[in-house]
Amino acid sequence: MTVKELYERLGADYNDAMERVFDEELLKMLCGMFLEDKSYSTLSEALSKQDYPAAFESAHTLKGVAANLGFSRLYNVASDLTEALRGGTPKGDVDGLYSKVKDEYELTAVAVKEL
Repeated sequence: MTVKELYERLGADYNDAMERVFDEELLKMLCGMFLEDKSYSTLSEALSKQDYPAAFESAHTLKGVAANLGFSRLYNVASDLTEALRGGTPKGDVDGLYSKVKDEYELTAVAVKEL
């Protein structure tokens, strides 16, 4: 799979990502580093412990990682979860929002592994 095919598969904007990075090999390396980022696992752990301030920080970090890589679907669901956790007190359907983050994260991780 090429980097462009990865972005197409994820419904992400390859051209936008390339405008930020300018080099496809660098973008490929950064996509690979996505798998090393611990914000998703930290988010999952924090939510299991109902540590909402830590969950907010992790969701916010994941949102930033997704934004920087141009993974827009992951960014959107992580952003929704971030806002539901803002202030340390959960608002709305945090479990449902986390489920969407989990699904999108897993789809993204599988695709990146294939890269």
